[in-house]
Amino acid sequence: MRSVTYSMGVSLDGYIVGPDGTFDWAAPDDEVFRFVIDEIRGVGVHLMGRRLYETMLYWETADEDPSLDEPLLEWTALWKPLPKVVFSTTLSTVRGNARLLSGGLAEEIERLRAEPGDGDIAIGGATLAAEAAARGLIDEYRARVYPVLVGGGTPFFPRTERQVDLELVESRTFSSKVAYLRHRVTRRTGS
Repeated sequence: MRSVTYSMGVSLDGYIVGPDGTFDWAAPDDEVFRFVIDEIRGVGVHLMGRRLYETMLYWETADEDPSLDEPLLEWTALWKPLPKVVFSTTLSTVRGNARLLSGGLAEEIERLRAEPGDGDIAIGGATLAAEAAARGLIDEYRARVYPVLVGGGTPFFPRTERQVDLELVESRTFSSKVAYLRHRVTRRTGS
């Protein structure tokens, strides 16, 4: 069965964007970016909300920029053909290798898990990930923790009163002092 993963850059105090809506502190250096490129190779489909979709639209045409360096071209070559599902009630169309859904996150994940296919089902964006987490649908949390406190903003983890037990399955620290923490959800028998 395909795993559902949630992977993003996060501040040490737990936010994916700061109170001003920016995430310039999360720009990856070459080593972290190489890691992100390798991680996307293991993704079979990417689920995202409207805001992340709109942010990532840049990559649909980025390869037309003659100034793009090799790692950015490599990322673009991996991202563009990757199947994407965009969850939005405000968009009427999407571009690239994406399809639009207005609801049914749990049903879509169930359908994707049942399909034959390789690669993880990745979830991007805190709002969509919070919905998946509330329903117990996330199998792994993968956080690239940046050594910065931003004091507020959009949290990486949903703010619920629900305990989720995790097992650390991988960790590493990059030369930039960004720490990567990969945790698997520990499910109790019968859950």
